[in-house]
Amino acid sequence: MLLFDRRTLLILPLVLAACGFTPVYAPGGTAAALRGQVAVEAPGNPDDFLLVRELETRFGRGGARFGLAFDLNVGAEGLAVTRTGDVTRFNLVGKVDYVLTDLVTDQVVTQGSVNNFTGYSDTGSTVETLAAERDARTRLMRMLADQITTQLYAQADLPAS
Repeated sequence: MLLFDRRTLLILPLVLAACGFTPVYAPGGTAAALRGQVAVEAPGNPDDFLLVRELETRFGRGGARFGLAFDLNVGAEGLAVTRTGDVTRFNLVGKVDYVLTDLVTDQVVTQGSVNNFTGYSDTGSTVETLAAERDARTRLMRMLADQITTQLYAQADLPAS
């Protein structure tokens, strides 16, 4: 039998406040400080473009209080090999090193690195394989952008603008 005690609900906010917990999406949280205030570095290749598109979806486009520079590296690894030596499955492995800079003071707010992977099959026609690879690259950039966003929200100590 589960006993519900309303006192627990009253104490929970006090416990969270005592440990320094601040909701990211609350007014005054990190998400509010970064929304529309991050200028992401211009893309230099198609993978960069996909990553920038995903980051701008999360942070918006607008004022340039903060600059986000990144270094993206993507590589393919063969996974499944047939008896004849043909590779039928690939992993795309991505790593991003990033730096968030306050453009007003020219100081580094936070920096970090994220990495992830996704896979695709090479068993269909050329068109199917190219479509699978393109989709895998899009998925990989989405995952990396999610990780960067999460880390920026968690690590950046910013006042709401």
